[in-house]
Amino acid sequence: MLFHVHMQVSLPADMDPAVRADLVARERSRAIKLQESGVWPQLWRIVGEYANISIFDVESNDELHDLLSSLPMFPYMKLQVTPLAKHPSKI
Repeated sequence: MLFHVHMQVSLPADMDPAVRADLVARERSRAIKLQESGVWPQLWRIVGEYANISIFDVESNDELHDLLSSLPMFPYMKLQVTPLAKHPSKI
C-alpha cells in the first residue's frame, strides 16, 4: 500500500542545542535505514519549511503507524497521511 505523508516538524525554540543535534542525528539514521529497506522510497524537502513530503510503501495502516511512531522526531511532528491508489490514466 502506498501512502503520501506530509511531515511538519516543530522543535521547541528553547531545546538544548546538544539535545537537538542528537535528535537530528538519530532521525537521519532512522530515515536512512527505512529508505534502504525500501519502505520509504521517496523523500522530498518542502522549500522554505521544516517539512517534507514522503511516499511510504507498506503492507498496512498499522505498519505505517508503527514506522512513523518509530521516528525520533515523531513527538514533534504534525502528520497528514493520504492513502494512494493507482490512477487509470498513468502510463
